[in-house]
Amino acid sequence: MDKGTHGIYENGIFRKGNVRISDLACRKVLPVGNSSFTSVVENAVFVDKSMLIADVLDSGSVAMLFCRPRRFGKSLNLSMLQRFFEIPSPNDFVGADTKPLFCGLAIWDAEGGRYREYYQAYPVIRFSFNNLKSLDWEGFLSGIAASIAAEYRRHGYLAESDRLSDIDQGLFARIATGETDQGSLVQSLLLLSTLLARHYGRRSVVLIDEYDAPVMAGHSYGYYDEVVAFLKAWLTGALKDNEALAFAVLTGVQRISRESIFSDLNNLVVNTSLNVDSDERYGFTKDEVDALAEYCGTTSCMDDVQAWYDGYRFGKVDVYNPWSVVSCFSQGYQTDVYWGNTSSNSVIGEVVRNASEDVLAELFSLLEQGGTIASPLDLRVVFPDLGVREEAVWSMLYLAGYLTTDDTEFPNDTDVMRLLRIPNLEVAKLFRSEILQRFSEAAGGRDRLSALHRALICGEAQAVQEELTRIMLSSASFFDLTRENSYHMLMLGLLFGLRGYADPVSNREAGRGRFDILLTPCEPDRDPAIVIELKYAAPDTPGAADLAALATAALTQAIDRAYGAASAHGAAGVQYFGVAASGKNVVVACA
Repeated sequence: MDKGTHGIYENGIFRKGNVRISDLACRKVLPVGNSSFTSVVENAVFVDKSMLIADVLDSGSVAMLFCRPRRFGKSLNLSMLQRFFEIPSPNDFVGADTKPLFCGLAIWDAEGGRYREYYQAYPVIRFSFNNLKSLDWEGFLSGIAASIAAEYRRHGYLAESDRLSDIDQGLFARIATGETDQGSLVQSLLLLSTLLARHYGRRSVVLIDEYDAPVMAGHSYGYYDEVVAFLKAWLTGALKDNEALAFAVLTGVQRISRESIFSDLNNLVVNTSLNVDSDERYGFTKDEVDALAEYCGTTSCMDDVQAWYDGYRFGKVDVYNPWSVVSCFSQGYQTDVYWGNTSSNSVIGEVVRNASEDVLAELFSLLEQGGTIASPLDLRVVFPDLGVREEAVWSMLYLAGYLTTDDTEFPNDTDVMRLLRIPNLEVAKLFRSEILQRFSEAAGGRDRLSALHRALICGEAQAVQEELTRIMLSSASFFDLTRENSYHMLMLGLLFGLRGYADPVSNREAGRGRFDILLTPCEPDRDPAIVIELKYAAPDTPGAADLAALATAALTQAIDRAYGAASAHGAAGVQYFGVAASGKNVVVACA
């Protein structure tokens, strides 16, 4: 027995309080990128989430959908469910005896061991759609046919089952070859669950991972309606009124339901990050991270780990991003952007690229220290809503893990105004990267944007004016420059990523008024604080004819009202700019 500071390691299990960490190999290897339960528990460290098994059994639900952000343990948990529930298939790579993997976990001991009777009690159908992200509809059909055929072959013993008729065996064989029509594919899930139940004399379990991955691909590549129609028929046939089904568990990021895939599945129970049920089963709690840190032998960097990867609220529990924590620990406890580099940030990228002025303004306010926005969440959004309902943006970002909220009561009430925030430093950095990407494109590339930034720091009014004029002339596809707020949003976006400066802030009280934009230097003795006051003149008005006078008036206002008082500037002082714009014309004054 090896006693840690507070935890105890015995028989392959480290216990600290209510937390259990399995490490049967005794190697303290962290399972980065491994979502196979058997492989993880046999060879690496596993933070015990086995009570999810009890949640599923105790729910009494025929079909459950767990929606959580990517890389929050959905695939690993589903693999765990499979290995606990499944009667071993002779065609599977995993051995028949997986009991040693569960013996030290919480589910094995819970309630006097009553859940053990469900161990290896069901035939299981398991699909993962994570790789079904085809560029076209034909590619999706080919991919899902291959995936279905592979699962049929995993249960290849059914082809010789004496409990199935010749007709059943013939239907099974045709689908197992992968050479079948779309109608047979639609019926394939129902058929397999029925054949398994007949063979074993027990109802079957269906597990589907990342069900929404092909839907997201369909939205991106133009076959959204086709893939939704297919999945609706495929799932409804198997999950509703199917006497051969014991229960089904699905996972995904987005809850694609309203008038969509699950509209006919009135027996589906949806569990999102707003729900209290199973709120501890995805992501790491603080106690779990503390226990993992102690077991791995470090506690010195935990403040940084918390700032970078904590901040989510699931139900009533504060949650860390598990992928980033494990990655950080495996890289010598070095904080970095891990979650954002695992796959495409398509949701946040699309939102930032297509954001209106109002959405941009709220994104910018979220990035300010302590920034929040108030919005209702409708987690039944569908992808086309992004182009129609502006508020759908916040629901999509919430489900995808880019935003969180502490207001988790009444999870199904779509009228409750909730304060949304960016959870941590890692996600804030992802937002900044996407904003910088959009406005770099508007500026003509990173080099041109850097030229604008250098001119601002050096107080070169003419160079700033030339760069802004060029951007105004070339960025019509990015912005409709029709009011002062249009220019304000453009200027704010262009100022993200200014080397040596914090993010720009706007419309704050300072001195004797409210400044438009302020940039605070990280080293105020080296670089000046930068204050920008904007003035707008509608075309065909007197102000538009004399932008130079308007720019001077803006500059004078910023100086006279001491807007620079908002920044704790040092020896480098304050650089003031007055910017006047009308249409595609701009004039800059500086002091």
